[in-house]
Amino acid sequence: MTTDSPDSCPCGSDDRYVDCCGPAIGRTQPAATAEALMRSRYTAYARRDADYLLYSWHPEMRPDSIEFPPGHDWIDLDILETEQGNILDTHGVVEFAATYESGAEIHVLRERSLFNRHNGRWVYIGPEQAELI
Repeated sequence: MTTDSPDSCPCGSDDRYVDCCGPAIGRTQPAATAEALMRSRYTAYARRDADYLLYSWHPEMRPDSIEFPPGHDWIDLDILETEQGNILDTHGVVEFAATYESGAEIHVLRERSLFNRHNGRWVYIGPEQAELI
């Protein structure tokens, strides 16, 4: 579960935002692994940063825009499994469960996400499998 500290990263790593997802989102240092990119994308959703989400999507797969539903707040991220996606890999898979609140209801998005390296940095391809619980 994420902590309530204003300095903590929303991705649940227990690190400070400036040391965790901040450099990737600020584009000062690309995510080193597919998991790091997944964490930064979750953080971007939590912070409603559409620019970074679009930037981190593979250009052939990215939508034209992203809208954030009102009252839709991301509250927790659990990384369930990773396959490849390390520093020397070109492909990776990250399975995660992301919990969000919408109105008075709690939902969980469980997804196996595909990632590739594109122009030397990790990018999100899309879901291999997704389920809303």
